[in-house]
Amino acid sequence: MNRVVITGMGAITPLGNTVDAFWNSLKNGENGIAPITKFDASETGISVAAEVKDFEPALYMDRKEYKRMDLYSQYAVAASVQAVADAGLEVDKIDATRFGVIIGSGIGGLNEMESGIIKMENKGPKRVPPMFVPMTIGNMAAGNTSIKIGAKGTSLDIVTACASATNSIGEAYRNIKHGYSDAIVAGGAEGTICKIGIAGFAALTALSESTDPDRASIPFDKERNGFVMGEGAGVLLLESLEHAQKRGANILAEVVGYGTNSDAYHMTAPSVDGSGAGEAMKMAMKEAGIDASEVDYINAHGTSTPANDSSETKAIKYALGEDNAKNVAISSSKSMTGHLLGAAGGIESIACVKALMEDFVPPTRGLQVADEACDLDYIPNVGRAKEVRYTLNNSLGFGGHNAVLCFKKWEEA
Repeated sequence: MNRVVITGMGAITPLGNTVDAFWNSLKNGENGIAPITKFDASETGISVAAEVKDFEPALYMDRKEYKRMDLYSQYAVAASVQAVADAGLEVDKIDATRFGVIIGSGIGGLNEMESGIIKMENKGPKRVPPMFVPMTIGNMAAGNTSIKIGAKGTSLDIVTACASATNSIGEAYRNIKHGYSDAIVAGGAEGTICKIGIAGFAALTALSESTDPDRASIPFDKERNGFVMGEGAGVLLLESLEHAQKRGANILAEVVGYGTNSDAYHMTAPSVDGSGAGEAMKMAMKEAGIDASEVDYINAHGTSTPANDSSETKAIKYALGEDNAKNVAISSSKSMTGHLLGAAGGIESIACVKALMEDFVPPTRGLQVADEACDLDYIPNVGRAKEVRYTLNNSLGFGGHNAVLCFKKWEEA
């Protein structure tokens, strides 16, 4: 079995369009949530979202390329180009047939889907844009990235709703661990801040109706009332240790465990007792060969919905035991980034890696009102310096999809 390491990362987020900008904002507890500007949201009943700001696709691809992509694909390509550059990977010097891409999206090209359907209804089916299908289908984040970076190995789109990016990284880890690939760009991308995206989730009563950006996404707070839509992309470049060392790569961290399963319970609600997510956490720890007492930080799914946060609290206790659960540091990045749906696990994995690299755990912003159903250490409002050797990243998706990754501080021995 191969050891699997992380050698590069890339991020397009509501907190910044590079890994450093994202991480520094996360550490400082800055808020990426603000009034919606991308369209007139007044009729939806939703006021705020976590939009990507000042994104310039021309930094990563030429105009002809990005004009043929939905926004989610643009985000994916940009983050992937960053990750390859960060890793110092020269594709012409490796076996490109063993270099892959696994980038998931929960929904795919929703912006183009919305505009294409409106155009068809207003002007007739003959006016549907010629590139409508390749711009909207969910595999094109992976497809466009493979084309852009020259990766000729496995190219997959994993769709497990809000667990998509975490499952993508986990499946890439397994693929490399078992020797099918040498290197894979893995993560997620999403661009759903448009009228149908907001209206659809609002119809589910899943979104916060707060007009105050500081009290909209408040995971684990008793006053939480729904999640805030976010957008962007987060990817990791994973390699076998042998492949990374052979080319003299700078190793950032190691992937050591992955757990994935299903609640088999409900279309949108998590299992009430937390056993589904709890078992996925146990799987990740078992593969990592660690005891629950060795987990130093958990980046929680922490969506700010009443059902998720109380259920995830139970899941952490289920997996770690009451005593260990009380001692582990936990936070939700979604308090600052909103919920990036299929991309959430990508940027949250980056947060886990940076926590390992810097021995610092970011806060849960806006946590003010204690909830007896959420009684663990959620790092309220201010991040803290802390020795971190093992981290878990939890992602839980509609349909009962659970995915958990275990990351380890890089140690050569």
